[in-house]
Amino acid sequence: MHDFTIIGGGVAGISAAARLAPLGATLVLEAETALAYHASGRSAALFEPFYGAQSVNDLSLAGENYLRNANGGVLSKRGIMIVARAGEEFQLKTEAASFHMTHIKVDEARELIPILDATVLTQAAISYNAEDIDTDLLIQNFAREARENGAEIRTNAPVTTIEKTKNGWMITSGDYHFETKLLINAAGAWADEIAKLAGINPVGLIPYRRSMARIPAPNDLDVSKWPMLFGVGENWYAKPDAGQLLISPADEDATTPHDAHAKELTLAEGIDRYSQVVTTEVTRMIANWAGLRTFAPDRTLVIGPDATDANFFWCAGQGGYGFQTSAGASQLLADLITGQSSRLPQNTVGALRPNRFFKYA
Repeated sequence: MHDFTIIGGGVAGISAAARLAPLGATLVLEAETALAYHASGRSAALFEPFYGAQSVNDLSLAGENYLRNANGGVLSKRGIMIVARAGEEFQLKTEAASFHMTHIKVDEARELIPILDATVLTQAAISYNAEDIDTDLLIQNFAREARENGAEIRTNAPVTTIEKTKNGWMITSGDYHFETKLLINAAGAWADEIAKLAGINPVGLIPYRRSMARIPAPNDLDVSKWPMLFGVGENWYAKPDAGQLLISPADEDATTPHDAHAKELTLAEGIDRYSQVVTTEVTRMIANWAGLRTFAPDRTLVIGPDATDANFFWCAGQGGYGFQTSAGASQLLADLITGQSSRLPQNTVGALRPNRFFKYA
């Protein structure tokens, strides 16, 4: 029998495995052929501690030391910039305040990103708090830590049935049956479906498609030191990556759990918004893809024991915050499972609990 079985091998599941493996026999079941196949493998991840709700900020800051220092760290300097055209100045001011950004002149913005079009832009703001996250390295670090502490990680292992037993749960994956004391639901877009398999009420998670295009560096410029660039209202963004640019329309199309693909029209809209503020033309797309960002109804993560069964733990609803909250969220999960006091504020712990969705809980 396992002490902990984690369903899902994205950043939520594999970080949970790294925390729980030292505490007992740990098993990870991932339906796909590799870890981080879905949302975690398709993310333009950034560490921005002021992004999202207060509970997200708290989780991000709680895990910052791990992201910065453990195993040599996975953070590197990036920064973010927001630019505005005529009529968008007030919205830029509001967003800049929420991200603790500094207002700069358009000419100063062009010194950092020389393709910006000074004839259409009226204002800009920048923050150097944001940092890139090496997502591949972080996944590898978590997986290595889990395995070094005895965790078993199985890929190509979709869960087909979950049955309640007197000691916990019996989980079936293909021809294999696994008995476990605690089940940790870290199944991303499929987390509500896993809950239903276990006879647990879903919490109302909704997956949203987010599309991405990769284009060559404009005019063969060195983009490596450019900040991540946003339009006001986050209706598009561009991020340097491996000497090229990632462009997203920042779409949020509600959908169902599936292997997501980008829609050409949606990508075209995002590229058009980006093109309106730069002096270079996008003539070629190297690649495109989409991922699912899964949110709870209140857009806050769901971490903790289910309201009706203390042997069923949720670690879901990461939305667009999965990587930057992974270290803090997985530590909170381990604290809740072991009964340790969390260093997070109690109102934050409460804001994350699954029982917030049920009147009877």
